[in-house]
Amino acid sequence: MQKTGVKTFILLTFIVIIGIGLLFSCKISKKSLRISEPVIGTYEILEKIPVERIWPGTQVGYSLLTHENHQFIAYYDENRQMTVAQRLLDSKDWTFKKLDSFIGWDSHNYITMALDKEGYLHVSGNMHGVPLIYFRTSLPYDVTTLEQELSMIGKNEKRVTYPKFFLGPKDELIFTYRDGGSGNGKNFYNLFNTETKKWQRLLERPLIDGEGLMNGYSVGPVKGPDGWFHMSWIWRDTPDAETNHDLSYAKSPDMINWFTANETPLTLPIKLNTPDVIVDPVPIKCGMINGNGQIGFDSQNRVILSYHKFEDCSDSTSPTQFYNARLENGEWKIYQTTNWDYRWYFEGRGSLVSELRIGRAKYSDGKLRQLFTYPGKGSSSFILSEVTLKPISIEAPIQWPIEIQTVRSTFPNMSARVVRDSWESKTGEEYIIRYETLPSNRDKPYPKPWPDPVILEVYRLSTSLN
Repeated sequence: MQKTGVKTFILLTFIVIIGIGLLFSCKISKKSLRISEPVIGTYEILEKIPVERIWPGTQVGYSLLTHENHQFIAYYDENRQMTVAQRLLDSKDWTFKKLDSFIGWDSHNYITMALDKEGYLHVSGNMHGVPLIYFRTSLPYDVTTLEQELSMIGKNEKRVTYPKFFLGPKDELIFTYRDGGSGNGKNFYNLFNTETKKWQRLLERPLIDGEGLMNGYSVGPVKGPDGWFHMSWIWRDTPDAETNHDLSYAKSPDMINWFTANETPLTLPIKLNTPDVIVDPVPIKCGMINGNGQIGFDSQNRVILSYHKFEDCSDSTSPTQFYNARLENGEWKIYQTTNWDYRWYFEGRGSLVSELRIGRAKYSDGKLRQLFTYPGKGSSSFILSEVTLKPISIEAPIQWPIEIQTVRSTFPNMSARVVRDSWESKTGEEYIIRYETLPSNRDKPYPKPWPDPVILEVYRLSTSLN
């Protein structure tokens, strides 16, 4: 097969939860915002292509990757076996590769994949504190040649979690992961050499290190409009989710040399006591969760970190609010974006069902938008004032077609899941995959009976704005 350059792939898989779980019964402040038109656009289904039946008992992230005329999907089939399916876009026939890895009940065990510059497919997943699980094709764009590689580097690969592929400053393939556990893990970065077909350490030392006392949950690195790579993280002391604290930030021009927000060089690894990296010193048990610190930029390309915490960390009844921290003239200025009444207090271990979410700030079409999900308000977008970073209005999102939203399984508590394509279409069309699962169960088995296998489908959609 012909080798061609690959410029885009998934940075992370975003799962849109459509069914049970978006709306919550709770008290909401009457300090409401103006709601814009109920729908700002519509999707039209152009094509639907069945893939195969899958296991619906575990809520876990799948991956969809489209490049040129090639499309790949990574998922767990009805026997819980990790599978990668491939097709050409002008065909509805799939080629399947069954891999030697099986899912249990752990919702951490998502699958991620990427193509390198030469078109070789890399797949990793089904890991939560276990030895590295990684596969690579021996021929470009050919899933049938996927074979397991037992190691990348040969060290710090025994307790792997949170695998992620992304492109470096020269479009080189980088792989990052955590080695260790929640509360004592370290994050490593590997670089793939397309000439030797071997991995090497990008950084000889961990980028962030909790010194055995904690670990960092990072967002990014994200390549910004300034060409720099931006990363945020929060620290967690133990596997208990309520021990998150201290939103932090660093940036790099090349993924090797790292700096503070004011471009003071940093010595690696970055630790809790490293000067000038903490953005907001949020204490433990203050409503901040891993995944906070979403990275966005305003019209002036200023960095914005988005997160949630309790309005008053000393008050056991204080509500949860959304916050945006923006780098202004070399200093972080923290803005309280909401003034709502709902409190989400979480604690304990295992995968949590998120009751609210805050997305990154994104400037487009003359507006600074920010996706959010909030109890009683569903999923929408703030239109933010660029001066105050407070909402001017709320803009309803484009709704998925009813066929995609509607849960077909009759088994109790099932929800529809949507994974968007890594490929960012410029044509007004996009691909998604749709499937149904039970919600996460703190990574523990559900009692029998379990739901029957359900169909995994690819949809090709067109988007039109009102």
